[in-house]
Amino acid sequence: MTMGGLSFNLDEDQLAIREMAQAFARERLAPFAIEWDREKHFPVDVMREAAALGMGGIYVDEAYGGSGLTRLHAALIIEALAAGCPAVASYISIHNMAAGMIDRYGNAAQKAKYLPRLCSMEWLSSYCLTEPAAGSDAASLRTKAVLDGEHYLVNGVKQFISGAGTAEVYVVMVRTGGEGAGGISTLIIDKDTPGVSFGANEYKMGWNAQPTRQVIFEDARVPVANRLGPEGIGFKIAMAGLDGGRINIGAASLGGAQAALDKTITYLSERKAFGKPIGTFQALQFRIADMATELEAARLLLWRAACALDAHSPQATLQCAMAKRFATDAGFEIANEALQMHGGYGYLADYGVEKIVRDLRVHQILEGTNEIMRVIISRQIMGDKK
Repeated sequence: MTMGGLSFNLDEDQLAIREMAQAFARERLAPFAIEWDREKHFPVDVMREAAALGMGGIYVDEAYGGSGLTRLHAALIIEALAAGCPAVASYISIHNMAAGMIDRYGNAAQKAKYLPRLCSMEWLSSYCLTEPAAGSDAASLRTKAVLDGEHYLVNGVKQFISGAGTAEVYVVMVRTGGEGAGGISTLIIDKDTPGVSFGANEYKMGWNAQPTRQVIFEDARVPVANRLGPEGIGFKIAMAGLDGGRINIGAASLGGAQAALDKTITYLSERKAFGKPIGTFQALQFRIADMATELEAARLLLWRAACALDAHSPQATLQCAMAKRFATDAGFEIANEALQMHGGYGYLADYGVEKIVRDLRVHQILEGTNEIMRVIISRQIMGDKK
């Protein structure tokens, strides 16, 4: 797919990878998604099956067990997985974001230690930026790392961390210097580090198939050798990770929305009212047309952003913010409309639509709220006038 040449067709390799992920989602995710949601079950064994197919380190270097694929490949894979279960697909996205940060910024020793086990998902990973008092204003984070010989002494709390408590590896943004973004560094912190503990699994509206907990650091001693890059570039590392994360979470919204649309089309052909299938009513046909159009528009914008990221375009951050904002808003609205078109049945868990609505709602909040996406977009278009 070459955006510069206006060729929007996926090549044979991209199609094969997408079909592989779609088949996995149909067979190993979709049949169990409602049960996992109900039981709050984190399907680690199933995710390791996905990793065996190359989905644990999608854009990690092949030398370390990764698949060495592009951000566009990742978007195709995450969308396909999300059609089976948005919550599981979104965790796989976050895991890939953390692994990708180690691949991009880690030294040889760090890569050799962590990446093979992350790519196989023998070890799971979590991305730790948000804090109880530092969400959208991430540069104000307070988790502190004080140098103590060959170690940092880490104290603080991270909030809303996907996979926390189960994951073995935490990519953590900490304050090693003064105020603001320039005082932030990134550490790789192992689960079994003394002084690391976890809060209770949060009760959430959706994403029940993955745990969300606080990660708590109390005088945790972390080797200086576990720092990604030099001190002071942690915020840059975090934001670079988020560009790709925003593409993936947008893709997860598309996958969930596509599944909701597909369920709706089937329902409209089977449900009868006034003596004929309700799908024959023009008002409902028009709504389906709008849903499909919004979905395709979001998909093309997302693919364009993924291509910009792969090309290291100076417009990549702008494109990723636009795509994340549009795809997550559109995905939720399409799923919500699908629930409405199912009538009372859409409100029942057995049909699976209400789960998609609940899972997709948080996509408008995480990886940067859609309000923050608008800030990024407006600043890049108009210039930062502060």
